[in-house]
Amino acid sequence: MKLSFSDFDADRSVFDAVIDVRSPAEFAEDHVPGAINLPVLSNEERAEVGTIYVQDDPFKARKIGAALVAKNTAEHLQTALKDMPGGWRPMVYCWRGGQRSGSFATILKEIGWRVAVLDGGYKSYRRAVQHQLYEAEPAWRFIVLDGNTGTGKTEILLKLEARGVQALDLEGLANHRGSLFGHRDGGQPSQKAFESALLEALRGLDPSRPIIVEAESSKIGQINIPPAVWKAMEAAPRMVVEAPLEARAEFLARVYRDITEDHDRLVDRLEALKPYQSNETIERWLTLAGEGAHEALAGELMAEHYDPRYGRERDRHGRELLATLKADRLDEAGLDQLADDLAQAVAAL
Repeated sequence: MKLSFSDFDADRSVFDAVIDVRSPAEFAEDHVPGAINLPVLSNEERAEVGTIYVQDDPFKARKIGAALVAKNTAEHLQTALKDMPGGWRPMVYCWRGGQRSGSFATILKEIGWRVAVLDGGYKSYRRAVQHQLYEAEPAWRFIVLDGNTGTGKTEILLKLEARGVQALDLEGLANHRGSLFGHRDGGQPSQKAFESALLEALRGLDPSRPIIVEAESSKIGQINIPPAVWKAMEAAPRMVVEAPLEARAEFLARVYRDITEDHDRLVDRLEALKPYQSNETIERWLTLAGEGAHEALAGELMAEHYDPRYGRERDRHGRELLATLKADRLDEAGLDQLADDLAQAVAAL
């Protein structure tokens, strides 16, 4: 049975599993959220069959491919699928809903499982993602959480769910802290994988209620915020967090410890600021880094680099200001108080 993506998406709970039979490399780039990867061709096998198809003989390629699909499917039946009951119902897809998913589904159907194939495969899913994030009118009621660097915006955002406030953590989805110093272990997902995770996160939120999202540029590391989401963020009102420079410097030195403890990495990031600062300023910052004066370094970076840049950007947008949240300190108690204040401000809307 073939099923369109819209019909599948209307009630995913009908299926016990979603199986992506594409190669591991295709799956790693992006996949339907919640899918498991049971490839019928490995990365190397897919490349080999494709080369034979284009450069030698399509019939020979199909014959070799069929043998490999049968071998790999047998392996999955003896491992990942060996304990599945008779009433098990999977949804299967490949790139276009063609030979790979069709071959795999035929074998599963002959066993007796009620299997469906996603019509159009991954491409039909990807078209649906692109429509929602690139073409459709924004349907989300965002409030932008703004404030200078080091005001703990991300940490506040993560505290909101426990206070009954909806939040969207774009930096978490992009696995990046959104600045030149923002690299996180594991690197960033692909653009497509980010968009899949973003849309899945948005699906779990109520669009009729406010959704708090941190102020970002249109790019987080190497990831672009899709147009529909960016358009909604650009039009959204804001709440601003304010804290003294000293508290922000202490906070940054604490939360960016992974960078300050890696001196070579810190030096590399500071030198990347050379197009924006004088050689004298960069040398002073490198000296502070070498002395381990990380709070002083953080204070100077904010006062001389980040605060002026963000101030100009904020003035350019001119968003409606809903509330200003102030804190004298940014330790755990201070962040909790800011989260409480923000929750109260949202509830008063």
